[in-house]
Amino acid sequence: MTLSFNRFSSAGAAINMNVFRLTGDLSHLAAIIILLLKIWKTRSCAGISGKSQVLFALPLPDLLTSFISLYNTTMKVIYIGCAYATVYLIYMKFKATYDGNHDTFRVEFLVVPVGGLAFLVNHDFSPLEILWTFSIYLESVAILPQLFMISKTGEAETITTHYLFFLGLYRALYLINWIWRFYFEGFFDMIAIVAGVVQTILYCDFFYLYVTKVLKGKKLSLPA
Repeated sequence: MTLSFNRFSSAGAAINMNVFRLTGDLSHLAAIIILLLKIWKTRSCAGISGKSQVLFALPLPDLLTSFISLYNTTMKVIYIGCAYATVYLIYMKFKATYDGNHDTFRVEFLVVPVGGLAFLVNHDFSPLEILWTFSIYLESVAILPQLFMISKTGEAETITTHYLFFLGLYRALYLINWIWRFYFEGFFDMIAIVAGVVQTILYCDFFYLYVTKVLKGKKLSLPA
């Protein structure tokens, strides 16, 4: 459940929407709803990486310091609220069902390098800009603990794979959105594009397994 949004605009305070951006946001929202319903209906967070959800729950620092549009701010609030709700369900309400024995990815191997990269490569060397860049970079690798957990258990529930599919689809659509904006608006954000490419690449193997197994009614498993 990623929380990073593009906070730049080629037209001042307004975001120029296109079908790829809108569809990407709807895919993101669908992933969130699927995950929350899965946890709430089954009264269990089995198979869900709490570490990935914590990484996704790190909010953008510009939520209260900059305003781009009502749509952008509203979506940020929804995603952040749902992210913290998910973390609460995993580590508090349904803590007894959390599979910490398999959720063992060393997140410091992500946070430390990402933090260093945010200091070195950013749009402007200022605290808020570095924090925003950090959230963009972190978003691109936050799914790794979840994929690692699936590889350790050897399989994933179908509803969990639907969540991952829509989350990956969201990032793929955002890549097309960046291409659209560059072609029609002349807008180009290297940091967001590179992060989006990295995140989409991480989903490639999962997309293949989803299409060849889940959509055919089989259970998904990743190579150990």
